[in-house]
Amino acid sequence: MIAVDTSTLSALLVGEQGKDVDSLADSLARGDVRLPPVVLTEILSDPAAAKVLAPRLLDLELLDVAEGYWQRAGEARAKLQALGLKAKVADALIAQSCIDHDLALLTRDQDFRHFAKHCGLSLA
Repeated sequence: MIAVDTSTLSALLVGEQGKDVDSLADSLARGDVRLPPVVLTEILSDPAAAKVLAPRLLDLELLDVAEGYWQRAGEARAKLQALGLKAKVADALIAQSCIDHDLALLTRDQDFRHFAKHCGLSLA
């Protein structure tokens, strides 16, 4: 079971190659992909991506928001910012969803490496 980020979903959409895209295709075929809610929001915010991906995304199981999620996400982001590292709000929310559900995140976005190194995020 894995969670997927917008960057890898978008790469699949435009036909890019990569280990992450291959892994996503395999996981989709097995039904082993879960979606952080923020990723759904990001994809649906892009009209071109939404047109192609929305029907498939709506079939994916969304990760639940656990009690204390918002606080933990804010604390993780604050921790990275205190270290002088880049930490976007959306990335913090995606990372915290994965951490809360003990799922590795499949992504090509290098910004998540900080959440992996300092906050307990597993990367696929």
